Amino acid sequence: MTRAARRYNEYITFLFKDERSIIMSVTKEEALRSLPAVDQLLHSPELKLYAGRFPQSLLTKIVQDTLAQIRINYRQAATPQVLSPTEIAARVVAALEAWERLRLQPVINATGVVLHTNLGRAVLSDAAVTRMRDTAATYSNLEYDLASGARGSRHTYVEQLLCRLTGAEAAMVVNNNAAAVWLTLRELARGKEVVVSRGQLVEIGGSFRVSEIMAESGALLREVGTTNKTHLHDYSRAIDEDTALLLKVHTSNFAFVGFHHEVSREELATLATTHDIPLYEDLGSGMLYDLKRHHIGNEPTVAESVRAGVDVVSFSGDKLLGGPQAGLIVGKKRYIERLKKNQLARAVRIDKLSIAALTSTLETYLQPERAREEIPVLRAILMEEQEVRREAEALAADIRSKLAPALDASVHPTTAEVGGGSLPGVELPSYSVRLVPRTGKAHHLERALRFTSKPLIGRLFDDALWLDPRTLQAGEREKIAPLLREAMQALR
Repeated sequence: MTRAARRYNEYITFLFKDERSIIMSVTKEEALRSLPAVDQLLHSPELKLYAGRFPQSLLTKIVQDTLAQIRINYRQAATPQVLSPTEIAARVVAALEAWERLRLQPVINATGVVLHTNLGRAVLSDAAVTRMRDTAATYSNLEYDLASGARGSRHTYVEQLLCRLTGAEAAMVVNNNAAAVWLTLRELARGKEVVVSRGQLVEIGGSFRVSEIMAESGALLREVGTTNKTHLHDYSRAIDEDTALLLKVHTSNFAFVGFHHEVSREELATLATTHDIPLYEDLGSGMLYDLKRHHIGNEPTVAESVRAGVDVVSFSGDKLLGGPQAGLIVGKKRYIERLKKNQLARAVRIDKLSIAALTSTLETYLQPERAREEIPVLRAILMEEQEVRREAEALAADIRSKLAPALDASVHPTTAEVGGGSLPGVELPSYSVRLVPRTGKAHHLERALRFTSKPLIGRLFDDALWLDPRTLQAGEREKIAPLLREAMQALR
């Protein structure tokens, strides 16, 4: 050991005879000199555990950033509170774990919200995941026509699928439904008026407002009717030479109850045809499988909108469709062709992996009963109440057998929801496991589960943590008891 290193160790030993204490009475210079070198921290027992989990360059940078912040604190403090090397290492560890938690990683959704926006919305089918993997692992005919050997279009196959499933004349796909709304308004109504009911000027997640996206597109908003009632004559009186488009917007994450009236798409389609202007409907979620057959909600399918005479319909790929994030646009060929030719269509085009997942999902819908079984979103929504109860009872029994008496687990009837701004007001009868720790609080357990090897997300209510098996994926139920044990050990 060099003389300088021995002197440093002697100084640290003097300052920190008890590393749990914080020495208050030192000067700023002494506090700064007490800081360990980067290399010493990297070789500390606390950080050696992270050497294999992080690139050395990143590990070093986080250590440097932590020390830099401590230096700032020391310089700004009237009387610095000197940290021991162990305490500094603990801060680095906290920074590393915070960094790791930001990484996109799998979680277990036990909230009972099928399309949980914060948890990634739709879970893809096994077939869609396989198609994505195969497309990512090799070259593909994304924009290559195998028959002619010439340049092709990424829209060709997905357009054929969408036309077959919806009855539309033409179709195209962009990267999400917000982009679909923006592109449609920009191409069909830029600099001209779009007539829309006041009751449909909604704001959805992420502060996305119809009125503001319309302004960004260059279209001019023409509001008609009132918040709760809009009649056909309201639209009719608003149409003049400046009108480019009639717009019908799905209210997404809320529903009107009580004194309310809106004009049907059939009436609007007739009015639009009379004035030779297009009718555009933003369906938001959009459905290809008719849930009304199972007495769930009253949402129209995309095919129903097309049959009603709507000229252009847009909807999301990662909501009720159960596919990847995408904005799907179907309708009359003369309007869709204009959208395809818009120079900004390239700016919002869909990527090859999303196309792979989307086409696989759409292929599944060619056989509706197969879609019901294989697409996770549909499977969760259509799961029978008694099947959910059996899953909940099996989960509770597993937890009791492995964690009693530390954790009380009981099964109760609850309600689940579709989520993602889809089917507002629709509740799905369900069953959940109610967890109550015998010692400690449920919210402590909920937090600890977010820090386990695979984060488990439940729902806090009535001083308990609730787990709804409706939103569990295959094989996840068996992982829950070990994750609960891991969380409870961390709380000791």
